[in-house]
Amino acid sequence: MTAWRRLEDVPPDAEARLWLYGVARRVLANHHRDTGRRSALALKLRAELVSCAEAAVEQDPSAVRTAFGRLSSADRELLGLVGWEGLTASEIAKVLGRPPSVVRLRLHRARKRLAKELDSAELDLSAYGSRAVSLAKGES
Repeated sequence: MTAWRRLEDVPPDAEARLWLYGVARRVLANHHRDTGRRSALALKLRAELVSCAEAAVEQDPSAVRTAFGRLSSADRELLGLVGWEGLTASEIAKVLGRPPSVVRLRLHRARKRLAKELDSAELDLSAYGSRAVSLAKGES
């Protein structure tokens, strides 16, 4: 692809073959570097996954479900649209027919209430990130 893309840069005659060898060499070197980076990233992600899985085993998943169930249906709906459906506040605003500013405020309050429920269930909130810890403490 590089040779075709840079066809006007290909030198004439016998030099073309040498130029193509140089291009092929650089393409292969880039490929080997990419492979090394991907392998290193895979190892790092695997290690993080193991540590997250170990932390999740220590937590009681039914306690999380119970805490979520204690929220109002409106809070559960908002958090479900964000967490499970992956919608943004603007997208949720369109779904609910509300201004985005109202949805952002309601979402913030719902997250705060969930964090407090999780905290009252004596779950380790650090497993859910620093934002959950600060929300449970009443910080914004």
